[in-house]
Amino acid sequence: MGEFRILEIKQSVFADNDKRADDLRKELKEKKVFLLNLMSSPGSGKTTTLTRTIEELKDKLRIGVMEADIDSDVDAQTISKLGVKAIQLHTGGMCHLDADMTAQGLEGLETGDVDLAILENVGNLVCPAEFDTGAVKNAMILSVPEGHDKPLKYPLMFSICDVVLINKIDVLPYFDFDMEACIKNVRMRNPNAKIIPICARTGEGIEEWIKWLEQEVKEWKS
Repeated sequence: MGEFRILEIKQSVFADNDKRADDLRKELKEKKVFLLNLMSSPGSGKTTTLTRTIEELKDKLRIGVMEADIDSDVDAQTISKLGVKAIQLHTGGMCHLDADMTAQGLEGLETGDVDLAILENVGNLVCPAEFDTGAVKNAMILSVPEGHDKPLKYPLMFSICDVVLINKIDVLPYFDFDMEACIKNVRMRNPNAKIIPICARTGEGIEEWIKWLEQEVKEWKS
């Protein structure tokens, strides 16, 4: 048997990405642009929540949106109709965005006239959690139909998020979803995460989410 070396590629890739993410945050701070990374699984109501958020904030903040997806431009078309800047990012089959890809997206978005940039990340609970995008804050959406055990099954996603939105609370009577258990499971992974139950469709709980986001943008810009 010949000699061979084992290279820990994964570690170096993450290390390089973390440095790029830190550099990107410094650039955003200098430009006074707040970048929010919004994550969730497909069907959780991510675009609906984003639409509701834009409607509440577009008269107060200059908003730009980057819609990341493996293919299609459906989400970007939806968001652009709301009167804010929007671009579609195709990942070429990749299930996540890293810091360099996010930086390219921000360049395409042209953030000179943007206060709040929102990255709607690729829909899944695994890959997006592994890569620091350079965002100022991470938010994720867990919908009631997904179940209250998801924080146990996808620990990394919940551990890196600053805020967890529990969406579709209007259907709580129809699903075996234990809100108390869900909150306990999130706290087990991330004691500091802010947890906000919402219904993006009806608007319930959205006010608390908007207040949190407004305050975070204000503090970042100051």
